[in-house]
Amino acid sequence: MKNVLYIGNNLRGNHRNPSYISVLGPLLEREGYSVWYASSKANIVLRLLEMLYAVIKHRKTTNCVLIDTYSTLNFYYAFAVSQLCRLLKLDYVPILHGGNLPKRLHRTPKLSGMIFNHAKQNVSPSHYLYERFKVHGMANVTFIPNAISIDDYPFKERSYTTIKLLWVRSFSVLYNPELAVKVLKTLLNKGYKTTLCMVGPDSDGTLANVKALASILGVEVTFTGKLSKAAWTQLSQDYNCFINTTNFDNTPVSVIEAMALGLPIVSTNVGGMPYLIQHQQEGLLVAPESVEAMVEAILYLFEHATERDHMIANARAVAESFDWNCVKQLWKDVL
Repeated sequence: MKNVLYIGNNLRGNHRNPSYISVLGPLLEREGYSVWYASSKANIVLRLLEMLYAVIKHRKTTNCVLIDTYSTLNFYYAFAVSQLCRLLKLDYVPILHGGNLPKRLHRTPKLSGMIFNHAKQNVSPSHYLYERFKVHGMANVTFIPNAISIDDYPFKERSYTTIKLLWVRSFSVLYNPELAVKVLKTLLNKGYKTTLCMVGPDSDGTLANVKALASILGVEVTFTGKLSKAAWTQLSQDYNCFINTTNFDNTPVSVIEAMALGLPIVSTNVGGMPYLIQHQQEGLLVAPESVEAMVEAILYLFEHATERDHMIANARAVAESFDWNCVKQLWKDVL
């Protein structure tokens, strides 16, 4: 049996969506790995201290340390943990999540090199980050997609008589949820019967702004708050178009899940999205911040049934390739 220490934001609560640590960790345990986790502390200082303490505590029994690595504040957690691993001569594997990590490589090349050049392997869940790291000269990077359990996502054929939009993400400035409300208003103004449901917790106060915008525009939006995966996938059966409005992205699990469920996808063309979805093959990609472009794409889906069904089938096939049974050997090779 191999022992793995998984460092990441193992936070739970109404204001946070589960992070990948809560997905990958249990999947590894299912394969016989012994996995320890850090940290579940909400306070950023206590979280860092618990992460560092976990490395020291398990240094003699850990075979490998997994480190969820993002591009903003959590980048410094990854830096501190990785350098402690180097000091203790522990193998560590950064898992690259932040869509802005390429900018981080350019902005702080010395710190980035201290993390990534000395890793046992850098794991990228997207071809986008994989290619950006390769271009930057990182040789020790491998692609392992975000894993899902495909059986948890029953494929459903839907009716397209009215437009029923579904948005699933945490409410954050980065993800531009206001765009979804503006799209709803524009579709209604054009005379299309349209509804919008927005699922997710508030992470930075943006939810209040979105509700205020909906009120100003005079549109009705369903806000569910945070839902469990089972709850939102059940809810998804009542909707027929998934929209992703973000300004920055890597390979969002929520989009992969929507692809698995048979929802046609309209997404902004940012970050790793064109590596996940080829325009007019698995979904439609539009310019960020463009209400008209997203509205036009949504209407295209509803007016072109053959093309829509083609994209839905292709998207499901891509999602099936992310099933844990297809991915787990890649992790075993790394660990």
